[in-house]
Amino acid sequence: VQLQASGGGLVQPGGSLRLSCAASGFRAVNYAIGWFRQAPGKEREWVSSISSAEGTSSYTDSVKGRFTISRDIIKNTVYLQMDSLRSEDTAVYTCAAAPPGAERLVSNIRLAPEKYVDYEFWGQGTLVTVSS
Repeated sequence: VQLQASGGGLVQPGGSLRLSCAASGFRAVNYAIGWFRQAPGKEREWVSSISSAEGTSSYTDSVKGRFTISRDIIKNTVYLQMDSLRSEDTAVYTCAAAPPGAERLVSNIRLAPEKYVDYEFWGQGTLVTVSS
């Protein structure tokens, strides 16, 4: 079981990047996939997740309307499209996978977990730097 995150880099404020999380050894569609980030001197922060099966997406408030999570079932890859990037988005971004049992039902909608402790498999991080 492996997750490979890529796509980070240096971008100017207002710019865009697309991160990829390639899964191997398991089918990503059978797991919730989440993105987390950690900035220097700060705690790890949940950014976005996509649930297993239905693929319901969720976002932390600071990235709503700017980031979009999606997945390609054939490529077994989850993406995080990041637009209108800000300096405060600078961090190491990591993807992780959680089993369906860690998901929760809210109004009959299955949502991926937001706590890192619920995720079992982790990829390595990719650095995103937003700076002029």
